[in-house]
Amino acid sequence: MPPVGTAPAVITPDALTTATSAPDTSTPDTGTTAAALAARVLGLLLPHRRAADPEFDARPEHFPLQLAQLADFIAAGEPIVLTLPGFPCKSPNPAKVLGHLPDEGERLSLTFLDGLCAEIGRLHAPGARILICSDGHIFGDLINVPDDHIDAYSDALTAMIAREGLAHLDTFDLRAVLGDLPYDEKRARVHARYAPSVEELREQVLTEEETLRLYRGITRFLTEDTVGFTGTRSALQRECRRRAYGVIQRSRAWGELIAEHHPRAVRLSIHPQPAGASKFGIRLLAAADSWTTPWHSTVLHRADGRRELLRSDEAARLGRLVLRDGRPSHYESR
Repeated sequence: MPPVGTAPAVITPDALTTATSAPDTSTPDTGTTAAALAARVLGLLLPHRRAADPEFDARPEHFPLQLAQLADFIAAGEPIVLTLPGFPCKSPNPAKVLGHLPDEGERLSLTFLDGLCAEIGRLHAPGARILICSDGHIFGDLINVPDDHIDAYSDALTAMIAREGLAHLDTFDLRAVLGDLPYDEKRARVHARYAPSVEELREQVLTEEETLRLYRGITRFLTEDTVGFTGTRSALQRECRRRAYGVIQRSRAWGELIAEHHPRAVRLSIHPQPAGASKFGIRLLAAADSWTTPWHSTVLHRADGRRELLRSDEAARLGRLVLRDGRPSHYESR
């Protein structure tokens, strides 16, 4: 990890207006040049933005925090570091996924992220790296996924990165922070140190549109992913609303922990984000629902070459199952 403490380069309006015409360069030697190149790098991310405001015509200048962070790395002549919390584990709902290990959805998503870093490297010679901050253990008890399944998923993800030669990606999870402590103790320690209170979150749900959207999205996922519940539908919804607050608490705590360990990194998010937010939403694969991720779905290879994320039961209706290394991987259109 690069040394901490370098002040972010200042992003000026003049630098932004010249960003699209700036020549390729390796290590810029002025703040203005770094700012211009930062805008070009952000321009590579914008087509893949997962937006909470999709109607907004977002341009680099609408993301001042990310521009400053990028320019900081560029001015220092260092590789750009981006962190992406996500890739936690597969959904426990067998109607949505093919199993509990990474499959074609993760492979395509990781390959895309690695390729994005390679594109950045063509603008900024020191290159870029994305740290996949797997958050499954943080809230595994709340989403009813056993820790051994999360370990298996995370280990298989790391093996997939090595097997596919994705040299711009690294992984980071609770084991890198708290070693071999029992997972319940790890979760308790992270929660106690970093998590906001439930009361604070309830207030934000009432007053902040983004937090309300996140709360509703997580509640929906918890409801869909709960299998074997014997109570009424309304009882299930109450239970999932309660657990949703816990998931958000733990997710916020994980984000704070990542920021503490990687304070200069550009923060990506798999959730939709508005322009100007502290996190930049990134879309991994095409899906009808902007909240759909590879770990909540299955890949369907369309006859025209498109790859789409669908529920497993829907993909099975439209295609035939494809195995890879003897395990279910994805579906291909009939």
